Amino acid sequence: MLTIEQLQVRLNLDAGTLQLWIEEGWLLPRRDPDLAFSEGDVARAQLILDLRREMGVNDEGIGIILSLVDQMHGLRRVLRELMQASQEAGLPRS
Repeated sequence: MLTIEQLQVRLNLDAGTLQLWIEEGWLLPRRDPDLAFSEGDVARAQLILDLRREMGVNDEGIGIILSLVDQMHGLRRVLRELMQASQEAGLPRS
């Protein structure tokens, strides 16, 4: 887990930008009791930076892309759970 300061240094971000990303819900750090960021948060922050810097995506577009990424991960999780349940039930794979 990284502190907010460690994440800022690692990704060369200013405090205002990072705070905005948290307020927008783009990053969801743990609060125990201070903000703590996982490696998944770091990867997500790097994706945001890449979308902005490398691809020129604006804030509205970033929100949409992150929502789609989250949906994709959710669907993959559900699919894994369904496959595991069908294997446990002895159903054949198609």
